[in-house]
Amino acid sequence: MARWVGDHGFEVEAIRLDGHTLLRVRQYGFLVAYCRSITEVTRYVPLENLVELITLPTAGARSRG
Repeated sequence: MARWVGDHGFEVEAIRLDGHTLLRVRQYGFLVAYCRSITEVTRYVPLENLVELITLPTAGARSRG
């Protein structure tokens, strides 16, 4: 699922919990809140400070060449 990081150790991650998709907000690894919408996330961290983390495949990836 998607994951974003921001200033002051904030991290927002889309997760599935009890069959519902939620946005988990953490700061320095500690749970701050579970949010149902982006609007709720803005109570804790400004959206303009967030950047998406993209995980690139490494294990089993074939090199080009």
